[in-house]
Amino acid sequence: MTEAVRCMWMRGGTSKGGYFLADELGAVADRDAFLLRIMGSPDLRQIDGMGGTDPLTSKVAVVKRSEREGVDVDYLFLQVFVDKPIVTDAQNCGNILAGIGPFAIERGLVAAQDGETPVTIYMENTGQVAVARVKTPGGKVSYAGESKIDGVPGTSAPVPIAFKDTAGSSCGALLPTGNAVDVVEGVEVTMIDNGMPCVVMRASDMGITGEETPEELEGNAGLREKLEAIRLSCGPMMNLGDVSEKSVPKMTMVSAPRDGGAIGTRTFIPHRCHKTIGVLGAVSVATACLLEGSPAYALAERGEGRERSLSIEHPTGEMTVVATLDGDGQVAEAAILRTARKLMDGEVFA
Repeated sequence: MTEAVRCMWMRGGTSKGGYFLADELGAVADRDAFLLRIMGSPDLRQIDGMGGTDPLTSKVAVVKRSEREGVDVDYLFLQVFVDKPIVTDAQNCGNILAGIGPFAIERGLVAAQDGETPVTIYMENTGQVAVARVKTPGGKVSYAGESKIDGVPGTSAPVPIAFKDTAGSSCGALLPTGNAVDVVEGVEVTMIDNGMPCVVMRASDMGITGEETPEELEGNAGLREKLEAIRLSCGPMMNLGDVSEKSVPKMTMVSAPRDGGAIGTRTFIPHRCHKTIGVLGAVSVATACLLEGSPAYALAERGEGRERSLSIEHPTGEMTVVATLDGDGQVAEAAILRTARKLMDGEVFA
């Protein structure tokens, strides 16, 4: 018998995927098999499903009303691999997060206020909390607006998101090795987790300029092999274990900024080159820029003061991270602007 589950398909930031209520998806006997079927994985074309042939468009959010004090909803992120029969909760996703507030209001989990509605979200993957502010004129979610983010055509309503206490979200510490720099496979790297486990290294040390297109980098077999060797070595060092079938850590190669930003980036996620950069990946990279001795530190335009706006350049533009530093100069809070749009609401079939 064909299974059907209510689902809202949304673009969140520079990603898109299916948003489900936990109790409705929980009625499915084999959740992962169901999600693979609805996405059409494993298949590079995902021709028999809803997936868009890219890791950025093969994502799932599972949402429920929270029982935690001071929290509105709990959010579980699931990455559905395109080319492998794998569904993983090993990472968070700050782009899909941008759609959680609107979805929660639309599904009646959070009561809309007139004007703007803050939604406090517990991220189950990492045990961290974010607060998204959703435009709700007249008590209804509005997706229309003039905010623009690089990597998405057109404009939409802004969804500002503030993150707190994200250090060590997956690895147990901001710097899981205790060092701002380590040498892995002969390359200086910063292993860092400020919301997303990342390995940050100089583009020049990997034999590239950092100006290449994602397609050029994906076509560089030697680069991909070297990145994967470093990633597999870093996994256990970052308390992530064997990462051969995990989507973390992300691999970010940094270079001096070229368009007035703080740092230039090219990121593998982990086997495809990101057309932009992930939200929490950008937070981790921005944090690495402020760590003296890290590969990013000398290349970055770091700014001054307690509040730093760090523009993280990527292949299709930039993403600005507003980092608030504590008295010790450590990142205490990070905020970022995203947008979201509802694409479809109905049932999805497996």
